[in-house]
Amino acid sequence: MTVQVRHGLEAVDILRLRRACGAVQQTSGGSAIAFLVPAGTALRWHLPGSSCTPGADLLPPTDPRWIIPPAGAQPCARPTDAWVLRSVLCEAATTLTAGGLGPL
Repeated sequence: MTVQVRHGLEAVDILRLRRACGAVQQTSGGSAIAFLVPAGTALRWHLPGSSCTPGADLLPPTDPRWIIPPAGAQPCARPTDAWVLRSVLCEAATTLTAGGLGPL
């Protein structure tokens, strides 16, 4: 699931505080943040300003574009709960808008 960098980083901060953040990486172009979500999420995901597609191109665990890398040296990364993420993305958008950095 991808969102703009500013929105994604705000969401990462909130998720970290709640100890609910799974693996997160910056996209290859650097313009978006990609959250790993459980398989099947793309079929039900509808949130303006974000996109969710099936299948993930995971970076090697040592790649510097990981914001929250997979646990250990395993290529299998822990996903973020999709519905927790959706709620946090809404909260992050509200925070950014209140701070004069929105709308997204």
